[in-house]
Amino acid sequence: VQLVESGGGLVQPGGSLRLSCAASGDTQNTAYMAWFRQFPGKDREGVAAIHRDGRTKYGDRVKGRFTISRDSAKTTLFLEMNSLKPDDTAMYYCATGVYCANVLSPSEYDTWGQGTQVTVSS
Repeated sequence: VQLVESGGGLVQPGGSLRLSCAASGDTQNTAYMAWFRQFPGKDREGVAAIHRDGRTKYGDRVKGRFTISRDSAKTTLFLEMNSLKPDDTAMYYCATGVYCANVLSPSEYDTWGQGTQVTVSS
């Protein structure tokens, strides 16, 4: 599976962005898809995850502001980000996994995209 993220950019505080992640190749084993973010010098942090059956889970810092979804073909992942804060500035990555006990743990995922930068600043 190959993953390509898009949609990052510069946005003012309080603004919105929509990230996309297109999966190609053998997408049969993309039961779980998730978004992670990484701040400079920090480990990757789980943002949101979604199972093929629609179940979702969100990190505490984004609950109520971000929404994860997948298209009907289950090959494109989205992250709708609202009420963005400067603290949301990070590189955002999408990932896929087959069996994920802790869906917001990076170690559960085996395929990653290259990332897309999100910068929240006035």
